[in-house]
Amino acid sequence: MAKPSIETLRIANASGYWGDDLTALRRQLEGGPVDVITLDYLAEITMSILQKQVERNPETGFAGDFVSQLDDVMKLATELGVVIITNAGGVRPLACGQAIVEAGRAQGLTPRVGVVAGDDLLDRLALWHADGLDLSHMDDGRSFADIENRVTSANAYFGAAPVVRTLDEGAQFVVTGRVTDTGITLAPMIHHFGWAVDDWDRLASGIIAGHILECGAQSTGGNFTDWRSVDSFQNIGYPIVEMHEDGSFVVTKHPGTGGKVDVSTVSEQLVYEMGDPAAYLTPDVVVDFASIQLEDLGPDRVGVSGVRGGPPTDLLKVSVSYNDGFKATGGVIVSGPDARAKSEMFGEILWSRLPEYDAMLTEYVGADATWGPLSPAHESSEIMARFGVRDQDRTKVREFSKMLPALILSGPPGVGVIGGRPPVQDVVAYWPCLIPRHLCAAEVTVFGGTGERVEAEVAFEGSTGPGRVESASDSLAGAPAPAPPAPSGETVTAKLVDVAHGRSGDKGDTCNIGIIARHPAIYPWLVEYLTAERVAEAFTGIVNGPVERFEVPNIDALNFLLHEALGGGGTLSLHIDAQGKTFSHALLSIEVEIDRSLLDLTISEARTGPASP
Repeated sequence: MAKPSIETLRIANASGYWGDDLTALRRQLEGGPVDVITLDYLAEITMSILQKQVERNPETGFAGDFVSQLDDVMKLATELGVVIITNAGGVRPLACGQAIVEAGRAQGLTPRVGVVAGDDLLDRLALWHADGLDLSHMDDGRSFADIENRVTSANAYFGAAPVVRTLDEGAQFVVTGRVTDTGITLAPMIHHFGWAVDDWDRLASGIIAGHILECGAQSTGGNFTDWRSVDSFQNIGYPIVEMHEDGSFVVTKHPGTGGKVDVSTVSEQLVYEMGDPAAYLTPDVVVDFASIQLEDLGPDRVGVSGVRGGPPTDLLKVSVSYNDGFKATGGVIVSGPDARAKSEMFGEILWSRLPEYDAMLTEYVGADATWGPLSPAHESSEIMARFGVRDQDRTKVREFSKMLPALILSGPPGVGVIGGRPPVQDVVAYWPCLIPRHLCAAEVTVFGGTGERVEAEVAFEGSTGPGRVESASDSLAGAPAPAPPAPSGETVTAKLVDVAHGRSGDKGDTCNIGIIARHPAIYPWLVEYLTAERVAEAFTGIVNGPVERFEVPNIDALNFLLHEALGGGGTLSLHIDAQGKTFSHALLSIEVEIDRSLLDLTISEARTGPASP
């Protein structure tokens, strides 16, 4: 493969989470020319899971799947000269790096492997807290003293800088601990183009590229609202970014692969897990999402430009996990007729036999478990009556586990068994907090190959700012909206999905829903109609906290943050949809009143589009 020109760097992604398609790495290598491949493995709670693995088996603690995956293609990647970067190192990145070196030697290869560690702060938190450092929960302000004796892991979110150092030292394969999903993508851009550490706009553009890549096929047709318009989900193409030296880039995929890349698929990924669009915080740069400009460049090619950034804050985020009791979930299949009434009776029987718990949940899967009050009225032929409890007392949770199977022969008829007693699980909860960045230094090791082993520290210092991009309001204004069509005077009822598309996801107990107008002329109506109050009303009984709304006019989008919506979020949640993935589709199902002329705009574009749910 030809080496990249200074003008263009081709970065591909081959994993959006631990559990993604293990064939994607080989497909990205074989599908066409790329210079770098990134793989994301770490969610907020993954570090605590890996820490528990180490307690049981000291030889674990990293994503062993990645080592096997790389072993399969290491010779090919070496021949092509492709750099591979991943945060699969988990809580033992050095062990992961050494496993890669050994795998290479077994094939007669001498891979040069870079490792980024130092993010593990578990042994330092208590000392810092004793010295008066504020480690309060960054979302709800709870005191760290409430959980101090129950902490199981603590990892700082590092940015691109230590990864850049490994690349400067000649590493071809780089594994890290808790480096941000976007940081592993930004690093090769800084290394390749020589971007300055305060070139905020270019750095911000690299972060946006990383955000588009980080979730794998989610930007190439996966999880897309208009899924019927995707030509094929077979052999779906994972995303590739063609980054230019000036910070503009193109999103694409390998030719001949399934999936789809257009402005809509990229827009949906942009709004995924978005907070305030004018202040997307990373350790490297603060990004103004409201500055992004998208352009359709032809089949499976979308241009991205205009991204603006500013200096990061003087703080780093820390992901802390702690033990928080126990939980169990299980259920029974209930068939019709009268499946809902029977399911409700099973719930009455179960809860009448059990004590109160810290958290108790009843869901009717197949009826309204994910959409709640937004579910259309219907009579299900079968329902999974699903029950869950969470409590600090393991004995109480075990009592629930034993009682659930007892429903099968002591209630209404037509019941199917799902497994046996549900297992009692440890609850490991998530605690985000902030620390001054000067307290942290990444530990960089580069070894293997034919060079000497290199060890260094990379401090997180430099320019810092207020956490917002200066003059962000200029970009928030966006380009002038096209003139809407003349009103027809006819108001029609439609589904929101007929005039908008969207995506949703979680950050702890907060669900983000991004809704995007299908035509720029529809956006002013969307702003007026879809208020935070209307969204809160739609999710009555599901959302227990406030609903915030942010406007993102550059991509004709609204972003909503639904607080206290996921039953505690992460492993705390008993919900079947603990990550809020279904929330956008619930909201898109609501009926709206809209002028016929605006609805006709979506019809005139001859979309393959979805049928209204």
